[in-house]
Amino acid sequence: MAGIPFNSVYVAIAVYTTIKSNGFGSFFLLSIIASLTRVFYNLVLYPDFFSSIKHIPSPSRRSWLTGNTTALITENPFEEMRVWLDEVPNDGLIRYYITGNMERILLTRPKALSELLVQKVYDFPKPEFIRGRLAPITGPTGLLLVEGDEHKKQRKNLMPAFAYRHIKNLYPVFWSKSTEMAIRIEKELQSRADPEDNVIQVGAWAARTTLDIIGVAGMDNDFNSLQDPDNHLTKTYHKVLADLPLYFKIVFVFGMIIGIPNLALTMPFKINRETRESSEVIRNVARQMIRQKKEKLENKSAQNSVDIVSVALESGTFTEEELVDQMMTFLGAGHETTSTALQWAMYRIAKHPDMQARLRDEVRTHLPPITTEDPQPVSAATLDSLPYLNAFCNETLRFHPSVPATVRVAACDTTIVGQHIPKGTLFMVAPEVVNRSKDLWGADADEFNPERWLAPGRANTGGATSNYGLLTFIHGPRSCIGQGFAKAELACMVATLVGKFEMELKDPDAKLQVRLGATVCPKDGVVARFTPVKGW
Repeated sequence: MAGIPFNSVYVAIAVYTTIKSNGFGSFFLLSIIASLTRVFYNLVLYPDFFSSIKHIPSPSRRSWLTGNTTALITENPFEEMRVWLDEVPNDGLIRYYITGNMERILLTRPKALSELLVQKVYDFPKPEFIRGRLAPITGPTGLLLVEGDEHKKQRKNLMPAFAYRHIKNLYPVFWSKSTEMAIRIEKELQSRADPEDNVIQVGAWAARTTLDIIGVAGMDNDFNSLQDPDNHLTKTYHKVLADLPLYFKIVFVFGMIIGIPNLALTMPFKINRETRESSEVIRNVARQMIRQKKEKLENKSAQNSVDIVSVALESGTFTEEELVDQMMTFLGAGHETTSTALQWAMYRIAKHPDMQARLRDEVRTHLPPITTEDPQPVSAATLDSLPYLNAFCNETLRFHPSVPATVRVAACDTTIVGQHIPKGTLFMVAPEVVNRSKDLWGADADEFNPERWLAPGRANTGGATSNYGLLTFIHGPRSCIGQGFAKAELACMVATLVGKFEMELKDPDAKLQVRLGATVCPKDGVVARFTPVKGW
């Protein structure tokens, strides 16, 4: 947080007291006083008097405890943010405060987004508290977390694995695993004692399917999560991606207020221990897969492989541990985000019977039927030619971005849209907000409407007035390298499920509750009734 360096004041007081009295009691007492003084400064004095960015417009209503939000625990106030877009006059920057009056800047317009995401991208890395949380899941030196020249090098060497000419060769993998999911769901329903019991939790099936897909397409190894839902890797990811407990969030907020952002990560909490242990399990799996693939390549038994690890190995630019981190990145980020996207897609399909019927008609007309004997493969050209399926998937990704926001920190004094930005200022890039900006998408931005992608010339833009209107995969050098992979994977899974089943929510009138974390998805995992539809 920019402003007076209270950490220096704290240390000076503590050292002076220790030297003068040589008593732990006095040191401890003044430590508490210094911490409380810092809290008072951050909550009451800083926003109005000492903020070096107070020239940037801010919402009018602010509480000393919850800032411009209504949440006692740190959460991204997406609904409020969308209101601020209309109510707070701004040139691309809105200053706001969350719990404990912690200061952030929300980017709202294309010019500001362009400066941060493209022109000055490496001046705005992920802050340490985000890196600390993600490192056990995605690896500390993987593509997601490295910066500067190292990021440029890694992205260049991995890019061939995600070129369309390679992704199109993976469509059969996406389709095969998607059909396996649909067939196994149908078999499970048939095996139930009560034929009226047709309730399915989409989230569980989505996570297992996407884990298997990234295993085969990314590492040339089938984890068989669909076949065995209780396998070790599936259970490990369930632990590492679990919701953070309330006590962790409270300590995190306190640590941020007193200037120790990673405090919660250093505490001897059960969740920290389980995350470390789970991370090591995933690293060992990735390391084993890499060694197996390396042996195949050396023995010439894996020629013309297009999986991610083959391309990375053949580049010859990664050490084994660096490759482990890359695989952790694609295993963690790759399967969780697409799993979340499928849950949102099924939620929307269940909420909109008209869209569901139109999708089913298109899929059944143009794609081969799914059978238990030997499902026919589907080519990239065939799947990419289905206009309503692709429009529906694009609208799902726009309206429900799996990663709703990402944080960046100014690594040096700089400017954005001509505004002075001091080192340490935190920025919020929020697809959840910008993807629904009326300035960029029109008056119906808050409506889920696949039709926006079907008008002439809108298949790739949805009619947005700027390419910064769609931030689901971010933009620029740090945009998601796997977006083509994810879109194709999602289209295959949606097609197989809507072609095979009629879906409705178990409780269609229940209020939507979401799980807030690194990704955002329906809290119940989308509990729906799946009724097999004959003839496909």
